Amino acid sequence: MTLKLHCFGESGNAYKAALALELSALDWQPVPVDFFGGATRSPEYRAEVNAMGEVPVLVDGDMRLTQSGVIQQYITDRTGKHGGAPEDRYDVLRWVLWDNHKLSSQAGMTRFLMNFLPAEKRPAEVIAFLQGRLKSAYATLDAHLDGRAWIVGDALTNADLSCCGYLYYPEPFGFDRADWPHIDAWLTRLSETPGWQHPYDLMPRAWTDKEAAQ
Repeated sequence: MTLKLHCFGESGNAYKAALALELSALDWQPVPVDFFGGATRSPEYRAEVNAMGEVPVLVDGDMRLTQSGVIQQYITDRTGKHGGAPEDRYDVLRWVLWDNHKLSSQAGMTRFLMNFLPAEKRPAEVIAFLQGRLKSAYATLDAHLDGRAWIVGDALTNADLSCCGYLYYPEPFGFDRADWPHIDAWLTRLSETPGWQHPYDLMPRAWTDKEAAQ
């Protein structure tokens, strides 16, 4: 049975789930979500897809899962891939939770404010504050990757698939790979993994030229 992932290309959290599905060689297909048209805020979406009003949402038969980290773990449990060595599983979880709190949450908000709001509505002080928090997160990750190929252990895990979620996007949000050489090398290494795809190649985009002009 084909798994279905409710997602849209601009979502780094959806990308974490989509990339995990793709690199695990599972049969899956994206279900486009019109996020910028308000789909996730609609009563229908909250009643029928996700009461939290978010993506990603993975549907596998009667199973419906939300939150990227949960979806990644489900894929690992199903395929045995990307969970790391048994002794590393809590360290993998530690980095997934760190990413959700310290990296992706800040990056997603900053990128949204800087790129998907009209210029006159972009809060400069909030953006500067978030970029300061992000700089600290980049420093933590870059230092950790010094001398390491992967975040945990000696192979690609959900820690990597989570932390990379927003770092391949082209829109500016205060992240320049050239400033963080160990992150840069790690992102290159990950993108050379067979089956890797850029988020805009893996999922349909929701942003339109009409919206960009508003």
